[in-house]
Amino acid sequence: MGAKQLDDIVGELYSVDPADFIPLRAERIKAAKRAGDKDLAAEIGKLRKPTLVAWAVNLASRQLQSELAGLLQLGDALRDAQRHLSGPQLKKLTAQRQQVVGALAKRVGDLAAENGHPLNETAIREVGESLSAALADPDVAAKVRSGTLAAAATYSGFGPAGLSSVKEPAAKQVEAPESDDQAEKQAELEAARTELKKRRTEAEAAKSAVVDARNRLSDIDERISKLRDELERAEQERQFARSAERSAEDTRRSAERAVHEAERRVEDAEDAVAG
Repeated sequence: MGAKQLDDIVGELYSVDPADFIPLRAERIKAAKRAGDKDLAAEIGKLRKPTLVAWAVNLASRQLQSELAGLLQLGDALRDAQRHLSGPQLKKLTAQRQQVVGALAKRVGDLAAENGHPLNETAIREVGESLSAALADPDVAAKVRSGTLAAAATYSGFGPAGLSSVKEPAAKQVEAPESDDQAEKQAELEAARTELKKRRTEAEAAKSAVVDARNRLSDIDERISKLRDELERAEQERQFARSAERSAEDTRRSAERAVHEAERRVEDAEDAVAG
């Protein structure tokens, strides 16, 4: 099992949308098994799906790198002040920490919303607690820096007591790793749910298309009916016009015959006068 290969997979898994974590993890487990690397498959199976808060912090580690780097540098300064017992410096840095953590937690909340997962006030507060924990504990800082946090971390002040309280929730610590089979079954469930959602969306779209088609057909039928009525009236008008044409033609012929008769009578009368 290559450490770099595992690190790459960890980075990949903790960078995807929370809904994609379990299906992708199952794919990577299967790929490791196909490659004959059972140890790698087992290590991948131990990876926990990040909570929404952890996902947001991981997202920030990739998209807010400069802001997080500045925050973690502040953590180094705070720990140095604690070691040297510099009271004024520690007080100043602590006030700065509260301001920076609050602003960055809000920025992480905005970033999560921009990526389709809005955070409520409680979640944003947990983001701030996780960032504060990263300032106090280098191990948490390393997870935040690498974007591989699995759950929110808690914090209660600097110093030895504070450092001892930096941890992930106990329930997460004692959670038993999922077996490969369980991970695959969970992935199949997630995939089935995703497929169901997709099919329902397609079904709704199909229903809407049927309604639209029926409405268009009804409009066309109505237009056809109106056109048929208009055609029928036009046919009747045509018949009337045809009859009028025939009558006018008969009248024209009669008038022409009458003209010819009158012309002959005029000619006969002129001959009589001349003779």
